[in-house]
Amino acid sequence: MSASTHYVPSPTPDLAKIERALISVSDKTGLVELGKALAAHGVAILSTGGSAKTLRDAGVEVIEVSDHTGFPEIMDGRVKTLQPAIHGGILARRTDKGHAAAMSEHKIAAIDLVVVNLYPFEATVARGADFPTSVENIDIGGPALIRASAKNHDFVTIVVDTGDYQAVLDEIGAHKGATTLKLRRTLA
Repeated sequence: MSASTHYVPSPTPDLAKIERALISVSDKTGLVELGKALAAHGVAILSTGGSAKTLRDAGVEVIEVSDHTGFPEIMDGRVKTLQPAIHGGILARRTDKGHAAAMSEHKIAAIDLVVVNLYPFEATVARGADFPTSVENIDIGGPALIRASAKNHDFVTIVVDTGDYQAVLDEIGAHKGATTLKLRRTLA
């Protein structure tokens, strides 16, 4: 049986509660303020590398992605978010009983908000970086996170632009910790 034959779409919820966020950004503009605001709303924050350090240094409680997945960052950080515990948590249709069963069976926690911006590849090349440095600034995990989140925007809020942080925080404040489908679709 193919995936499409067992899935019967349920109505998409207008409001999607944000309980767990994944934050992995190169541009740290507004990151501390975002992290503090999310934490104040009771959102658990998963994060990687420099983002985790920035948040932790500002007093924001952070769960390292490797602690969440039970698998360490490997290959000099090339593989950190490319994990079923991350992508399953993003891609699961929350109203699909089969998806819910798979999440339960594999101990996959839902990820409701993904905040990602990509490695600065163009800026790295423009400043005259050598070839190996340029290659290491080709982002793989970031685009995968963005696409997965956008695909499942019925349940997941994706933020790629620091200029959208306030709109997300405004909605979370106005809707008791949730975002609207309209905002999720706009951001996706």
